[in-house]
Amino acid sequence: MADKLFDTEWKTIRVERREEVVEVALARPEARNALNGELMAELTEAAALLRLRTDVRAVILTGGDGYFSAGADLSASQARTALPLIEARRAVMAGPDLCRAWSEIEAVTIAAVEGYCIGGGAALVLSCDFRILGEGAYLRLPEVPLGMNMSWRSIPKIVALAGPSRAKQFVMFGEPADAAKCLDWGLADEAVAAGGALTAARRWADKVAALPPIPVRMTKEAVNAVAAATAQASIYMDRDQFLLATSSQDYREGIAAFREKRPGTFTGS
Repeated sequence: MADKLFDTEWKTIRVERREEVVEVALARPEARNALNGELMAELTEAAALLRLRTDVRAVILTGGDGYFSAGADLSASQARTALPLIEARRAVMAGPDLCRAWSEIEAVTIAAVEGYCIGGGAALVLSCDFRILGEGAYLRLPEVPLGMNMSWRSIPKIVALAGPSRAKQFVMFGEPADAAKCLDWGLADEAVAAGGALTAARRWADKVAALPPIPVRMTKEAVNAVAAATAQASIYMDRDQFLLATSSQDYREGIAAFREKRPGTFTGS
């Protein structure tokens, strides 16, 4: 019988199976796994195919050996400026849809992160149940310093993991949170030697796979429901905030400053 998850010739991801554990790897090395439309679509489709599978106990999400992802492809934001507002509003749901799809997988999800994991890449791994970081790995959200809000509906998860003050620091300042800080703040569940994140994630996955699957899924669903009880009320507008922020002069200045490798000058306009 055909199995679309494993039979599809994916272009930007790799999907492999190890008994009751599935591994999904970002595979767009020419762009440092930057999340363009095709990569996000394939990751979303793979998550949808995994969502209700009863033959899968754990899913590992990983990137390259030296990096997880450079974040969302900035060229997509530039292309949206030519779209009618209603089309742009639809287009910016790709990131939130991706994170929601991964959060809705019933099996336990474990992200293995080596190197940098930036912006949308960090939002994606934060939508997983657990995160394992190798030494030298870091999460960073550059959106606010670039003149954007942090969208992709990720702030409730960051607050639930790190608490309000640390969530503000992590999101506002756009500074890297290395493996040790992520572990201390609750953004990571284990820090291991460089190059060891995938091996550790496989150990976690095997531990999950040895447990009775029904109460494991019940526990995941219950904990997520409690942690996200008010999430929708707090982030339902974040895509419209994103569209507003990316229409500002500060956004244009932030992107220009980033590309010119200089400090930005922001005026609130």
